[in-house]
Amino acid sequence: MLIFQVLFYSFIVVILIQIVFYGFIFGNFSLKKKERWSMNTTNHPISVIVCAKNEAKNLKKHLPLILEQDYPKFEVILINDSSTDKTLKVMERFKAEHKNIKIVDVKSIEAFWGNKKYALTLGIKASTYNHLLFTDADCRPLSNQWIKEMSLHFSNDKSIVIGYGAYKKTPKSFLNKLIRFETLLTAIQYFSYAKMGQPYMAVGRNLAYTKDIFFEARGFMNHMNIKSGDDDLFVNEIANASNTALCTSKDSFTESVPKKTYADWLLQKRRHISTAKYYKTKHKALLSLFYLSQLLFFIISILLISSLLYWKIVIGLIVLRYVFLYTSLILASKKLNEKDLIPYFPLLELFLVIAQFSIFIKNLTSKPNHWN
Repeated sequence: MLIFQVLFYSFIVVILIQIVFYGFIFGNFSLKKKERWSMNTTNHPISVIVCAKNEAKNLKKHLPLILEQDYPKFEVILINDSSTDKTLKVMERFKAEHKNIKIVDVKSIEAFWGNKKYALTLGIKASTYNHLLFTDADCRPLSNQWIKEMSLHFSNDKSIVIGYGAYKKTPKSFLNKLIRFETLLTAIQYFSYAKMGQPYMAVGRNLAYTKDIFFEARGFMNHMNIKSGDDDLFVNEIANASNTALCTSKDSFTESVPKKTYADWLLQKRRHISTAKYYKTKHKALLSLFYLSQLLFFIISILLISSLLYWKIVIGLIVLRYVFLYTSLILASKKLNEKDLIPYFPLLELFLVIAQFSIFIKNLTSKPNHWN
């Protein structure tokens, strides 16, 4: 009986931690109305940078949507990262038809084999303009106002703009909903922490910063040896409350096609989680506390309900926790256009916690040196 008494009081602590996260920390993004602040009205010339490796088909589909952006002055830097398909030929075909395209053809060298950061660095150096906007070849802007919406947030103080990169909806696919739920929850976290003055990551599918701040930070040199992290590790290193702006206008969103098998998605998440260990200590502590409290919530809930100890109080605490969760996630899902996920939140959260725990265990026992 003593062990269940300890579990009960531990459960109360876990619930309080979860309420703090969902109600107060995530509430910085979910619960607050969009701020009315004076954005830049200058149309900075923009260099859109797209790094592609064996992406011939995606470039054919998505490049026209970038080239058709309603923006007065921009160029598109196409980086061919040692592709073995027809990526370079597709780029050259577009370049022949559009004067604002510049191609950077990256050849594999032993020191930087398979390193996207090296390819991006060459692309950034080749760009004409100081304001850079990044996306991936398998990603498309959801409106022709994408460049305009992202660039509006640059100012004399703001040199980093964090946007939202969504995943395409696939009907009747639980995996698709799980991937999009994980993406939504991650976005809620990095937007919320940024609003608290603690920006810690962004996604390279929709990210902007200036060339000046890139070179002030010596580019990716502090983590060039790490295969991934050209987006989140770079932002984790240089972003702060003063230099970072958020763009959550729906016209600024981009969309990618998610993984189609659980194995591919789990491999992708293993890479992301292994990169997170290089974040600043305070960010790792907050992220770990949130995920640990999620895991403990499910474990202790099951144990306490099965014991019937204080079961009415336990049920009440569970309901209270889900009130905060639903309030926060529903409002955020409406802002980020993920409303169809709302009915599935409890199930998706449970599956995500199980997946993250299995990935954590897998990363402890197996650490691949290269990620595809």
